[in-house]
Amino acid sequence: MLNRENIENLLTKGGNVIGSDGEKIGSIGQLYADDDTGEPTWVTAKTGLFGTSQSFVPVEGAHSQGDDLVVPYSKEHVKDAPRVDVDGHLTPEEEDRLYTYYERGARTYSESQNDVDLQGDADLNAGTPTAGIDSDRRADRGTVGHDTSGPTTDDAMTRSEERLHVGTERETTGRARLRKYVTTENVTKTVPVQREEVRLEREPITDANRGSALSGPDISEEEHEVVLHEERPVVQKEAVPVERVRLDKDVVHDDVTVNEEVRKEHIDADGVDRDGRR
Repeated sequence: MLNRENIENLLTKGGNVIGSDGEKIGSIGQLYADDDTGEPTWVTAKTGLFGTSQSFVPVEGAHSQGDDLVVPYSKEHVKDAPRVDVDGHLTPEEEDRLYTYYERGARTYSESQNDVDLQGDADLNAGTPTAGIDSDRRADRGTVGHDTSGPTTDDAMTRSEERLHVGTERETTGRARLRKYVTTENVTKTVPVQREEVRLEREPITDANRGSALSGPDISEEEHEVVLHEERPVVQKEAVPVERVRLDKDVVHDDVTVNEEVRKEHIDADGVDRDGRR
């Protein structure tokens, strides 16, 4: 059996009122309890555009299902219930209309607040709401409906969405520098060289050389020498500038695809027919 604490927990969790046909009637609006016993007697279901209307449903026979409240009446039956203002208390006349509609029998009220009917239920002459929407009315009667989840603003909801703005920022990705170092390698070159060698020549005495041959003593000892020469490679090294090297920068253009999630608000109309009328 449902008690006040059970239904208030459903209110806190934002549960829905589900009909016996399995269809959602609306979200749970307010809980009405008996003034004497504090036991829940009525609960309202928010219906109409943005939940601007509330239909009263008896708590008796209802049961919880997860975060929802399942009542033993169909969605259409609840939506056709007599319209009663959610203004803090139910008058005896209003309760009579609701009891008659839900075929629970009209209540008998007396001056005593402790009267008990034939079924043993406590007198519900002044059922009091314990949780749900703010029951204050808009002073501005030109506004249709009122907010049910926060302070009343105007007659429209603002739908917002996130926009993606992509820019660029400059950051350091690396450094480049020039460094000079010395290596050694072998270079081979072929250089032509000359050298002198001695060749012995003999010639006979002729009239042409007779004078030279008889110019010395007849018999003597003597030496004659020839100086020989040859070329050898001479290696010299010099440092010669061959090029100049510097660092420069080029700007390269690329296309980068950015993939990011953005949020959008959507607005659904509950209880509105296709032609826009309730």
